[in-house]
Amino acid sequence: MHHTRPDFESLRDQAVTLRRAGLSRRQIRDRLHVHNNDILNRLLEGEPPPDWTRRPNAKDDLRARARELRGQGMTYDEIQVELGVSKSSISLWVRDLPKPPPRRTLAEQAQLASRKRWEHERPIREENRRRTKEAARAAIGDLTDRELFLVGVGLYWSEGSKDKPYARREVVVFVNSDPSMILLYLAWLDLLEVSADRRCYSVMIHESADVGAAEHYWAELVQADGSRFGKTVLKKHNPKTVRKNVSESYRGCLVVRVRDGADLYRRIEGSWYGMVESVSPPGSGSGMV
Repeated sequence: MHHTRPDFESLRDQAVTLRRAGLSRRQIRDRLHVHNNDILNRLLEGEPPPDWTRRPNAKDDLRARARELRGQGMTYDEIQVELGVSKSSISLWVRDLPKPPPRRTLAEQAQLASRKRWEHERPIREENRRRTKEAARAAIGDLTDRELFLVGVGLYWSEGSKDKPYARREVVVFVNSDPSMILLYLAWLDLLEVSADRRCYSVMIHESADVGAAEHYWAELVQADGSRFGKTVLKKHNPKTVRKNVSESYRGCLVVRVRDGADLYRRIEGSWYGMVESVSPPGSGSGMV
């Protein structure tokens, strides 16, 4: 029996039906016995291959990975090193994504971590500091006359003027900017029965400060009228110097002088070295000059 060959249109109809049914080119070729690639191409023209026959596109994976890395904050250079693709491709793939914020250096990260830790710890430390100070303050109680005398001797020897072998100046002059130090020193002078008329004062302050306010403040603190105050000593302002004591609380220093103080000075110096000798090893050589 003679078999007639199907015409082209009939073959195309069959090929399209098989293609849409999900067959591959190889399967259609074997079903229709069409082994000429040109003819097979014509039969399947315009018909896309089924999804399962498509090879995965490597660039699709690279693009997805590039976008993922960009979302993590990587730079183009870092993505290029990671994926081994050109920066032009990376730019094309991720240009619609927002530019990541600048990343901190290791030093900046450490500084930020330290600041956050300090913000957490600072209130705790401040409370511990306050409690310690309050407990210490409460433990002092009232000073005896002897305790106040010894404290005053030490205070003066730290902050007051001192006699030198090469310059005999047995004067009692105390200078300080701390109001509490001034008040304690005046209480010590009261203990030593240094009368108010033997005390004279003056202010030392930068000329750029509020001189009038400082003079008024110190006069109020020591409860003395203007007649007890000498001329204020102004320190010249140096524009090259960055001063930190520029707030409203800056009032300079108060100078407290005791008139006819030579004998008092000798008592202070003798008392100081008596205190030193009481705590010094024998033969240490600590003594008056």
